[in-house]
Amino acid sequence: MRHGKKFNHLGRTKSHRKAMLSNMACSLIQHKRINTTLAKAKALRVFVEPLITKSKDDSTHSRRVVFSYLNDKYAVTELFREVAPKIGERPGGYTRIIKTGNRMGDNAEMCLIELVDFNELYSTEKKAPIKKRRRRRGGSAEGSAVTQDQNAKAEESKTTESVANASDIKSEGKAEKLEEKKEAIKAEKEEPKKTTEGEERSTDEEKKD
Repeated sequence: MRHGKKFNHLGRTKSHRKAMLSNMACSLIQHKRINTTLAKAKALRVFVEPLITKSKDDSTHSRRVVFSYLNDKYAVTELFREVAPKIGERPGGYTRIIKTGNRMGDNAEMCLIELVDFNELYSTEKKAPIKKRRRRRGGSAEGSAVTQDQNAKAEESKTTESVANASDIKSEGKAEKLEEKKEAIKAEKEEPKKTTEGEERSTDEEKKD
């Protein structure tokens, strides 16, 4: 006789039901969300939430108690290392059940059960926006033609500027050469005058003697 026992047997024996819930709890802890029927999700919530509360106290005793229910050391380490620190401040209600409609075939109610703190869509924490650099590529044919014309004009202006600079340099070089020639001619003209003056002085001194 049931005598007011309200839990759902799920059409299974006790050993089968215990193994199924343990397996579903390990999948929920490792993957953070699973799809199942609504009846199994409600039974799983009652099974897994006391284990999550137990994981807040990271001690050898609590790990052994949780392992006796899950029977999976990888799920236990995941629960105590990743899940427990994130739900440490939450006083309960670690899971969320979202109905997803009925299943084809037997028309069973389906749902998604997930850990509340691992859903980024419902989290209140604001993340810093990621700045993305926009790289523009060539658009239509008209735009590409315009850009080619602009590039050609820029190259022509560069070539004309380089030619003008070269001509300026050449003209400056010619002017410098002309100035050097003029200075040389002036120096040649002045040297004989000096010599004649020296000779006149010498002749004047000889006459005096």
